[in-house]
Amino acid sequence: MPRRFAYYRNVIVEPNIAEIAGLMGEPSRAAMLLALLGKEALPATELASQAYISPQTASSHLSKLVAGRLLTVEQHGRHRYYRLASDEVGRAIESLAIIAPPPSGAHDTQEDERLKTVRYARTCYDHLAGKVAVAITRALERREFLIRSGRAYEVTESGKEWFRKLQIDTDFLRSNRRAFALQCLDWSERQYHISGALGSALLDRLLNLKYIARARTPRCIRVTVEGKSALDRLLNLNL
Repeated sequence: MPRRFAYYRNVIVEPNIAEIAGLMGEPSRAAMLLALLGKEALPATELASQAYISPQTASSHLSKLVAGRLLTVEQHGRHRYYRLASDEVGRAIESLAIIAPPPSGAHDTQEDERLKTVRYARTCYDHLAGKVAVAITRALERREFLIRSGRAYEVTESGKEWFRKLQIDTDFLRSNRRAFALQCLDWSERQYHISGALGSALLDRLLNLKYIARARTPRCIRVTVEGKSALDRLLNLNL
């Protein structure tokens, strides 16, 4: 009597990261996702321009990203505006930027200047990143306004007072469901800056005070003359 064998289908019970990695891994889609790290909703035409592809090709890629729940889309008149679907998507892109190989180098003077601008100060989804963000974080640590605790930051009593002078209520931010203050490794500086609710509030407040302003280069930030003076006064920080 012939032996009988039982065959079982392999059942995958882990999250399907291959599907998400495939969506993010296509170069044009990756460029558009990075462009949206500024958290602002952008039209398809602008995303196509930043990815150096035609609007028709961009539309196809964007449809896939929406279907994969990496982006959401809003209709405003005749135009569609896209944004990252959640904070988690933004953090995933940030994490990939950390482990990705560094830029291979500039090909011309204009590209070299743009790289310097990106590295100096930029938005990392909803918080400040780059050389300026790292310098602010290190200054807050030196004064023991912030102390490291695992992968997060704790705000000391003197730190609470410092943030209160900027009209940032750290106790209120801590009461929210969102992570309060995280150590986010900066891909260009390879040092930590502040993310989470505190990082987001700090970016918004510095923008409202006009200590920083959005630059012409997408996602990039410039420090204003008033901001340089204020950060020197507040943190003895020479930018």
